[in-house]
Amino acid sequence: MAEEAKKEEIQMEYRMLGNTGLKVSTLSFGFWATYGVKEGVDRCVAVLKICRAAGINFFDNAEAYGKENGDAEIIMGQALKKLREADPKLWRRTDIVISTKIFWGPGGGQNEKGLSRKHVLEGTNASLKRLQLDYVDVVFCHRPDPLTPTEEVVRGFTQLIREGKAYYWGTSEWTAQQITEAYWIAKMENLIPPVVEQPQYNLFERTNMEKNYLRLFEAPYKIGTTIWSPLASGVLTGKYNEKIPEGSRMAQKGYEWLKKRWEAQQAEKTKIIQKLQQIAEKDLNTSITCLAIAWCIKNRNVSCVLLGATKEHQIEENLKSLAVAKKITPEIMQKIERACAGEEDDVINDLKKESTKTNKYKPTLPGTYGRVLVNKTDPL
Repeated sequence: MAEEAKKEEIQMEYRMLGNTGLKVSTLSFGFWATYGVKEGVDRCVAVLKICRAAGINFFDNAEAYGKENGDAEIIMGQALKKLREADPKLWRRTDIVISTKIFWGPGGGQNEKGLSRKHVLEGTNASLKRLQLDYVDVVFCHRPDPLTPTEEVVRGFTQLIREGKAYYWGTSEWTAQQITEAYWIAKMENLIPPVVEQPQYNLFERTNMEKNYLRLFEAPYKIGTTIWSPLASGVLTGKYNEKIPEGSRMAQKGYEWLKKRWEAQQAEKTKIIQKLQQIAEKDLNTSITCLAIAWCIKNRNVSCVLLGATKEHQIEENLKSLAVAKKITPEIMQKIERACAGEEDDVINDLKKESTKTNKYKPTLPGTYGRVLVNKTDPL
């Protein structure tokens, strides 16, 4: 095990996180729907050991993660403490990058969610306490807030940075227009602009990364990306082709929306997944899991790919995708495109057509993200 990890460490690739000057591992680790939902601190320590030995240096969390909001941050804080005690040099704070996200706080009250300056500051303070940290390197707006003006959001995150509780801030699932608005408000008001976006990106969800955000990857923005769900919530492993396994993400309480979405798309997606499995096995001598992650790595606008394994063998399998990415030729990439498009011969290059296909796979979340005002008083 140790020898394999050392080999992987040599092969780890690092990319710049936008314009921050931070170097992050191309494969990184995220806590969505993993620890605090299915597994506890001991398993977390075991998996993070493998991650760090392989060269992973970026670890992502959120106040909303866990069976109860905040549980994942508690487990991560406990795990990091154990890991630092066991190997303080490997886990020194100056070399690893840690992020969290603010929007849905554990309390669930009217002012315990969203991006008001009150919740941004209080939510981050609570996250730091759960993580047992003095600061995070990056703090994200977990979603855009329709009730809070963008300038107020920018001022809140600027204050966090100026108080030393975070070094950078970013967005998650914001539109390009919302990101540029925040950027230019910051520039005009002598505030700090967002530097990174965390979008979903995988073979079934491509529109933002391949179309909507393209201008953001250029100057003056040069936004970095920490992409989530490279395996489409496990769909691209093939394990859901026939049934939903016990203990899997879709079988967990609170993820009924994911199960419902899959059941509506299973027939169509399974055919694509089977074609991708054939490409993985015949052309790359690997699993569809590694193919799907490697495909994400091939996009140079991806700063890092967030992995979400809960077991040692899963993270070890995921790490193999680094080598697989080097084997994906333009010809194999065309085969992958044809499989995803449901075609045998012609490569789909029309992003508008691709956008139409992939938009069907977005999570069925309300556009307000639970932030609404209801007028219960009849108008005069």
